[in-house]
Parts: sequence; structure tokens; C-alpha cells
Amino acid sequence: MSEQRYKLHWISAVVETAKALKDLIGPFVILVFVNGFKGESTAPWYIQYWTLILFGVLIIFTLVSGIVKWRRFDYWFEDQELRIESGLFVRKKRYIPFDRIQSLDYTEGIFHRPFQLVKVKIETAGSSSGKDAEAELTAITKEAAQQIEKEIKQSKKVSIIGPELALLDQTEWQLIKEPEEEVQVVQQPAPVIFSMTTGNLLMLATTSGGIGVILSGVIVFLSQIEELIPYDWLFGELKSFIRIGVFVIAILVALGFLVVWLLSVAMTFLANYDFKVMREKDDLVITRGLLEKKRVTVPLKRVQNITITENPIRQLFGYGAVIINSAGGVGEGSRIKLFPLAKKNSIIEPLQELFPNIDFSEPTERIDKRGKRFYYRFKLLVTLVPIAVISYNFFPYGLLTLLLLPLVGLHGIWQYKTAAYTILPKQLTMRFRTISRQTVFTEKNRIQSMELDQNYFHRRKKVATITANVKSGMTLDAPSIRHMPQEDAEKFLSWYEFHPESAESQTKPDN
Repeated sequence: MSEQRYKLHWISAVVETAKALKDLIGPFVILVFVNGFKGESTAPWYIQYWTLILFGVLIIFTLVSGIVKWRRFDYWFEDQELRIESGLFVRKKRYIPFDRIQSLDYTEGIFHRPFQLVKVKIETAGSSSGKDAEAELTAITKEAAQQIEKEIKQSKKVSIIGPELALLDQTEWQLIKEPEEEVQVVQQPAPVIFSMTTGNLLMLATTSGGIGVILSGVIVFLSQIEELIPYDWLFGELKSFIRIGVFVIAILVALGFLVVWLLSVAMTFLANYDFKVMREKDDLVITRGLLEKKRVTVPLKRVQNITITENPIRQLFGYGAVIINSAGGVGEGSRIKLFPLAKKNSIIEPLQELFPNIDFSEPTERIDKRGKRFYYRFKLLVTLVPIAVISYNFFPYGLLTLLLLPLVGLHGIWQYKTAAYTILPKQLTMRFRTISRQTVFTEKNRIQSMELDQNYFHRRKKVATITANVKSGMTLDAPSIRHMPQEDAEKFLSWYEFHPESAESQTKPDN
């Protein structure tokens, strides 16, 4: 392999600085609210402006740190490994064997695109964190990214031909490689399995849960500065404002929610623009994004299960989303939206093309009436406690909370009617809901463990809850069918038990 050392593009210093400055915005805003831009006028100037001086020093330190990270970062290829060396005072070395690399995920941010650069995340089967990739190249050219792919592919060829080739010196290695380089093969573009239409993209954006993320962020921010909010003044002004009329206040509140909703729609639209799923040999390649383009690679052999999820609004219009769980990767590489939104009747065909061994039929076995009461009885008891407290303290208006009881009961019955399953010789299909309806398709050899749970009341009525655990990144995905007949739950365990006569026909799951 080549021992030539490569550097990141200089824009990586800008990206690292921008990332660090973004993390400083929150503390800076809070500190300014608490202390203001200027302190006591009688104090020395450096005490008066200590807030600005502090952040000026931090900005300079951040800029210098970004430049140092760029200058002291090297990577190269040696002995069928990607080797990385970084750090100023403490030099860190990381050697990643090519055969451990599962995928290279690319991102093109607003700093990358003008210079035709990409950020490369290198993911392996044993990534040590649920948040971070094995390694990250902040900014390199697309040609450099292709060079990494080329070295990985060449390494796999060596492992197939024979390990003795790895012992050749550089001259002998080039003599072997050169004949292959003379043959130019026109690479065909990967076939597109799925792409988001404009209509589906708008439907996804308008029905997304992004509004909850924005509101939660606002609430967290307000909780950080609640001591600075002049509540007495606000409530005084509010009393005067109420005289204007409740109708005006309602309009303003509605306008506020409309602005937040439109913001979430825009964020979802930009993040999923030009969403495509392609297949490159044994890998799924997912690309998306307008301002920031992302490319995620998922090996098909590491997909553990497939879930079709339908929230009530989308289900009403016949839409669903497809999520896959992968045994490898981190972040987006573990639980991935394969199809963010599509018509339910158009999902099955591309899924069948990607996963020909899976039967995507709807489950047919239902839960009998023994388990029906368990879906709503405990919820009703739990709901009665806050209802009693509110009704007592806010009588008679608190009695309106009694309206929650039929809603809770209907939700439980809704869950009961949704629950279903099908057991095939090499596959388990489970359907259930919390709010969204989820149908999970899992091959038998992908299930890590199966659990049967029963409490005292379950045992009396001979019902049980069955859970099938599969790997999802560094954690587990655990779909379950609750409150099913005990004898049916035992059928699950019997089906999952190891049978020597069928062992040869089972493919060992990737861990």
C-alpha cells in the first residue's frame, strides 16, 4: 500500500471553528442575559467588559484550535489499514483495518460544496460509541474520498487472492496493479430503488414531528433564563392585555404556532430534499438534503428487521414510512428511515426487491378477548389519580378532566384491535401501536433473544407478553405483542428454540 501522507483541506479549520462557535452561542446568550454587556461603570474597564473579553479570548482560542487540528492531522494507507495521526501536544494514532470498515458516509455542508469537498465518516462493526463514528475526515476532496474506496476495494481483492501478496514490496505491488489499471471499465450508475416525489416530500414535511423539537428547544432555553423573566411586569401587562379580548390573544397564540409549524416544515423539506435509495452490489446507499447533502451506506447483510410505521394522520391518507435497524454503524447507521414517506400500496414492491427472502404480507393472527381488558384497565386506574386530584382542587371545573376516561379507554381498545402477528418457518411478523401503527418484519436468524413476561394478573387470566430482541447499532430494538394468550406466547418460544434438523438452513446473524 502507499505510504504517502495526506492532509485535510484547509476548509476543515473553518468547519471545526464554526462547530465550536455554534456550541458557544447558548452559554454566551445566557451570560449576556445574566450580566449584560457591561458591568459596574465605576469598575476598571477590563472588569466592565469582562463578558466580551472572555468570549473574545474563547473565539481566538477556538480559531487557533481549528487551525492546529487541520495542520496536525494526517492520514495514509499502509499494511491494508487506514492510519490516522492527529494532535499537537498529545499525538494520537488510530489504525483501522480495511476489512473492519463497514461503510463510508459522506456529507456536503455549506462550507464543503463551493470547494467540491465532502466530510467522510468511517464506520466499523465495532464502533465504540452510540454517537461517534470510528473516525472522521472533516473535509477532503471527492477524489480523495474515491481514493479511500479504491484502497479498500483493492485490499479486499488481496484478501481473496491470497495473503502472500501483502508481503510484496512497493515495486512488485505496482507491477501487479498496473495491468488492471490499463483496462478501463465504464461504471454504470447505481439503480434507484426509491425516490421521494414532491407530493410525498410536502406530505412528509407538513405531518412531521419537527414542531415538537422546536418547542422543546424553546422550553429548554426559557428554563435556563427563567430567573431573568420579569413575571410581575408580564402578568401586569397581561391583565391589561386581556381587556382587549380573548379572541385577539387566541389569534396571536395561533400565529405563534403557525410560525413554528412553518419552520419545522421548512427544516424537514430541506433535510429530505432529493431523497433517493440506491443499491450498489450488497449495499444500500441513501442520499438526501439540499443545503447539506448526506450520503449514508448500509450493508444489506447487517439489516436486522424492517418496520412499516403509520401515524394516524398518514394512515388516514394511506401513507407509511419504512425504518430499518442495522447491527452496525452509529447515529444514522443504526436506525434508518429507508423510505421516509410513501403510499402504502407502493412500498411493498421496492421492499421485496431489496429483501426477497421476507414475506411482507399483513399479519393475520389476532389477540383473543382474554387480553382485551389489559389494554385499558391499568391505564384507567392510573388516569383516575390525577383526575381525582385536579377535580378536588379545582372543583367544579376540574370535573372536566373526567372526559379523559373515555379517551383513555378508547385508546386501549384501539391498541387491542391493532395487535396481530404471523409466524412463518423463518420469519416473524408483529403489528402493534402506541400512537402510530407499526408492523415489524424479522427473519428468525436475526432475533438475538425472545422473552415471555407475565405478572400476577396475567397468570390468573393465562395471558402473557412476548418480546423479540434484535440488534440496533450498539443497543437493541425490542418489538413486542402484549397481553396475548399464554398458549400462543409459548408457541413463539417453541418456534424460536434451536432445532438441529433446521440449523443448516439458518444463516448466522451478523453481530
